[in-house]
Amino acid sequence: MASTFTVHEASGYEQLMGRWSRKLAPAFVEFAGLAAGEKLLDVGCGTGSLTFELAARGEPIEIRAIDYAPAFVEAARQRNTDPRVTIEQADATALPFGDRTFDRAMAMLVLHFVQDAPLAIREMRRVVRPGGVVAAVVWDHLGGMPGMRMIVDTVAMLSEGGRQLRNRYVFQPMMQPGEMKQAFVDQGLRDVAEDQLMIRMDYRDFDDLWAPIAAGEGPLGKFVGQLEAGELNRVTVAVRDAYECGRPDGPRSFASVAWACRGIVP
Repeated sequence: MASTFTVHEASGYEQLMGRWSRKLAPAFVEFAGLAAGEKLLDVGCGTGSLTFELAARGEPIEIRAIDYAPAFVEAARQRNTDPRVTIEQADATALPFGDRTFDRAMAMLVLHFVQDAPLAIREMRRVVRPGGVVAAVVWDHLGGMPGMRMIVDTVAMLSEGGRQLRNRYVFQPMMQPGEMKQAFVDQGLRDVAEDQLMIRMDYRDFDDLWAPIAAGEGPLGKFVGQLEAGELNRVTVAVRDAYECGRPDGPRSFASVAWACRGIVP
């Protein structure tokens, strides 16, 4: 089952989101919990932000990490030096593991890009032992990502295509208050808890924000990549104006909030 996330180069993803997922990973691990001697699964590992945080913080005996995108799998493998870690290409909705294999299954910034998120949660539950933990975290695109909302609100003012992009972007699956929690409950997980995690996204200048999007990375990059040259220039000028906000180009900082859920396998 294909992912709805657009990736061209792992390095582009790193600039777009990987650096921020590394900041989010410690808070997510604290929320999900961790204990020594566990077998862990990272579903949708990307370039390895959560995978390597788990390896560094805990004392797991094994970490398996999967991602749908071959570019991410290759990038994470190149970074890996830990013999406990295995990284492979696989589908979150058809995990290639037996029932009750893991102590915890965790998905960071992935469920909103899975075409059938409830099925992915069901698969995570299946491969975790009774008493083990299933946990996930996704950005709050509607109310918790002011930097990205600045971009999508700007392009929405310029064209009908931009408005359609915004409507899709801010209402991706699992992002509304209580939505992911209810999905966990519906898949039979117990003691489901939901919380908000926050980091700050700090940019050096406009190009630091815009370059990976202009290169076609992620859902905003996919939209931008389809624009003709004149329209692309118009969008770039408008987004730059929103970023600079009447001041010289330079550093900007945006608070960014994610929804996190965890549940226990009965």
